[in-house]
Amino acid sequence: MLRFALAFSLLSSPVIAQVATQSGTDGKNALGTVPCAATAGASLQSCNAELRRRDDGAATLAVLLPTGEVRNIYFTNGIPDSSSSTSKLSYETLGDIMVIFIEPGEVYEIPKAALNSQ
Repeated sequence: MLRFALAFSLLSSPVIAQVATQSGTDGKNALGTVPCAATAGASLQSCNAELRRRDDGAATLAVLLPTGEVRNIYFTNGIPDSSSSTSKLSYETLGDIMVIFIEPGEVYEIPKAALNSQ
């Protein structure tokens, strides 16, 4: 769990510094915030999020977008492979941060360590 607590630390964005936080955990799932943007060109802001892990290494990140919509991003072995959107999902790794893009303009910054298997 220490690894997860350390993963939700200060994050940097080229435009603005954002903070991912951990406000609670049950040892498997965690509540906190992640930097996100819901539309193309929007600035990143702190969005409430819940990371739910399964024993098989899969995880779901549920993010409450500024629009009021909840976006689920599904991971297998730490890699995002789909979402609750029908739009294309892609990602890139920048240092310790995984940046996830869902067309046409959603952006999420996730600490890679938060997605590592326990």
